[in-house]
Amino acid sequence: MFMTLFDDPHAIDDTDEFDVRQIPKSQRHPMIFARFDALAAGESFVLVNSHDPIHLREEFARDRPGAYEWRYLEGSQSDRLWRIRIVRITEGDLLGLL
Repeated sequence: MFMTLFDDPHAIDDTDEFDVRQIPKSQRHPMIFARFDALAAGESFVLVNSHDPIHLREEFARDRPGAYEWRYLEGSQSDRLWRIRIVRITEGDLLGLL
């Protein structure tokens, strides 16, 4: 199940979480982008990570400009837990027009 832009961005739905904490670091970004690329416009997932994924956000800004929205839902250095809702706001075939 995916949430749309019109749903509560703070709603917790375990079925849309993508927990990458146990995935080897070298595989995380490709898997996250594959998950994002599979979304339709308005769909989203919650990324769960052990750190603030600043470099991932920079990659989104560079490689998917205007195609996503990034919403921090939770972030704690002491708990080593970050939850970020990543929303697709355009269809994939529109990216080439940007």
